[in-house]
Amino acid sequence: MFTGIVETTGEVRAVEDTDDGRRLRIGTDFEDLEHGQSISVSGACLTVEESVDREWFSVFLAEETIDRTFFDVIDEGDSVNLERAMPADGRFDGHIVQGHVDATATIEGIEQVGGDDGDWRFTFSLPADVERYVVEKGSITVDGISLTVADRTDDDFAVAIIPTTYDVTTLSAKSVGDPVHLEVDVVAKYIEQLC
Repeated sequence: MFTGIVETTGEVRAVEDTDDGRRLRIGTDFEDLEHGQSISVSGACLTVEESVDREWFSVFLAEETIDRTFFDVIDEGDSVNLERAMPADGRFDGHIVQGHVDATATIEGIEQVGGDDGDWRFTFSLPADVERYVVEKGSITVDGISLTVADRTDDDFAVAIIPTTYDVTTLSAKSVGDPVHLEVDVVAKYIEQLC
């Protein structure tokens, strides 16, 4: 489980396509990654296959992961958000994030509000298969970032991004039209299933 509080960003150093599938090598300064650990890579829960402390780690992308994410078009030099799994005795600052990407969306608009040092407003498309779970003032995960929905229409939703989030995550490198991963609030999905 994750919290959606991105620890750092990493750079994709290698993409390897083989008969078995696709592997990514991601540069990071994490020093405690071990084989078998879960890690959130731009919101997708992946398993560390190999790592070299403070240099890089590698992950394998299953067919399901490739089908649900934009990792089929990720390339060397691209940046990704990184968060290690939450320890049982750790702080829980964001919201419940499983790292299960529900859909991909595109950035529809980026606007800086409040001057040069102010916050940002990002607007994203709203895929039909997740729209019922997205509510104003509800939680949503975008590329692994725990965010609050500021506004919602039938076709899109917007979030407010504080300067720290903008600076620490990959959002500062994103442009209109870029793809992002979405994970909706798992509590809403469980309530729907139970009712």
